[in-house]
Amino acid sequence: MTQPLVIAIDGPAGSGKSTVARRLAESIGVEYLDTGAMYRAVAFAALRQGIDPDHGAGVTAVAQEMTLEISGDGTVTVDGIDATTEIRGPVVTRAVSAVAAIPGVRQELVSRQREWVRRRGGGVLEGRDIGSVVFPDARLKIYLSARPEIRAARRAKEVTDLDYNTVAADLARRDDYDVNRVHDPLRLADGAVDLDTSDLTIDEVIEVIRGLLDA
Repeated sequence: MTQPLVIAIDGPAGSGKSTVARRLAESIGVEYLDTGAMYRAVAFAALRQGIDPDHGAGVTAVAQEMTLEISGDGTVTVDGIDATTEIRGPVVTRAVSAVAAIPGVRQELVSRQREWVRRRGGGVLEGRDIGSVVFPDARLKIYLSARPEIRAARRAKEVTDLDYNTVAADLARRDDYDVNRVHDPLRLADGAVDLDTSDLTIDEVIEVIRGLLDA
């Protein structure tokens, strides 16, 4: 069987993963999956049910039972509810790192991510463990990074209800949580290309990745 074309894009918040992955998928004619939105969806569903984000068994049950749809335009539907805006809000953002550290949640979502690729025969997936855990044999593995102040400035533009200092503190907290969690921590996957986007435009990043893909 032909190996699915999987491009794995990992990296911390504010490194440009979502924008780059979406644009790259469009440019090569494949579908795109934001796996971070899946973890945010679990956090949203758990909070909506009044379940503490640190309650492993409770949140795992939510992940296993919820219906989740992520459309090509980025709309996220959780148990029939459009959660596209709420999953990006500060309440879910504060909860998502704890949710993403729960082994049962990770196991369930990794299974869903692999099934997503199986059904489509490939795609561009972005997250924090795509190249290291979900698809270690991906055709191309990219780790996007950027200087902390650059990442904070980018995220502050996206989250208009929070100031730069608050966003920077939140990013630092999440970086520490993601890098040091026991299960599937954020790291540079074996064989991944580390690409610093601090001083590059989106078009320039896409050009570099296309060059790597065509090499």
